[in-house]
Amino acid sequence: MKKLILFISFISFCTFAQAQRKTEIVEPVKQDVADSNQRGIKRKVAIGRFSNETQYAKGIFYDKENDPMGKQALDILSAKLAASGKFLLLERSDLASLLEEAKKSENGLSTIGADYMIIGSITEFGRKNVGKAGILGNTKSQIVEAAVAIRLVDVSTGLIIYSDEGKGMAELTTRTTMGVGGRADYDATLSDKAISEAIGQLVENIINKCTDKPWRTYFLAYDADAQLIAGGASQGIKVGDSFTVKTKGKKVKNPQSGVMIELPGKVIGTVSVSALGGDTPETEFSYVSFTSNGAGEINADKLTDYYIEENK
Repeated sequence: MKKLILFISFISFCTFAQAQRKTEIVEPVKQDVADSNQRGIKRKVAIGRFSNETQYAKGIFYDKENDPMGKQALDILSAKLAASGKFLLLERSDLASLLEEAKKSENGLSTIGADYMIIGSITEFGRKNVGKAGILGNTKSQIVEAAVAIRLVDVSTGLIIYSDEGKGMAELTTRTTMGVGGRADYDATLSDKAISEAIGQLVENIINKCTDKPWRTYFLAYDADAQLIAGGASQGIKVGDSFTVKTKGKKVKNPQSGVMIELPGKVIGTVSVSALGGDTPETEFSYVSFTSNGAGEINADKLTDYYIEENK
């Protein structure tokens, strides 16, 4: 009877030992419920580049333009930003062309088609196996660590408004007792989880920085036939929405930084959306009607002197 009890105890102990398989799960970034219920105009964001600056997985036939880790990080960041419901993501893969377009922009209006551009890179990545041997059993762990750096650029000014680095780790642990237990095979998903955790630390700050500044757009046409502004349904604009119309402020050079800055504009009235048009986020527009506050009228020959801003 005693032998039977000891045998059952041993089987139960081994079963318990085999179950000791730990995987660190990286939870997605949680948005504040009250904040997510507030409707706002979606910002257009372009992810211009996400590169792998580490030496990991770079062999003789490495293709920088098709780096799997860089594309993986870009997809993770895109998914997290899209999940926030605050952005309209634009695919902009050729960074060199984008920057060249920005230099050629006229009257301060960017041809990139986005309010903000994100440039990111994987700066650290490593995988290691560690183990610990005991009297009754062994512990083996796979650990992946990653670091991601991100820069957020205001396209209208070319200034970097946010720059930071996030770090993440994912771990898979297995234990064996008296030769019985799980085995830690190679787990490729740990790379996803480590990079995802690193990016997740930065997403909230990206959201805050992009939404701190009021959304802005411009007149496309202003004549007897139609008054049109850029932006439409995919950005969250609805019939009946009202926006403030301002004249562009004077540009001056900041003597401390040497950077040109735009002074606050003058409010001259409002526009109210009457209809929406366009087929894609890049071509969408809204029909509006302008109401002056008595401080000025729209000069149809100088539409680039005005901008339309979200009421905050």
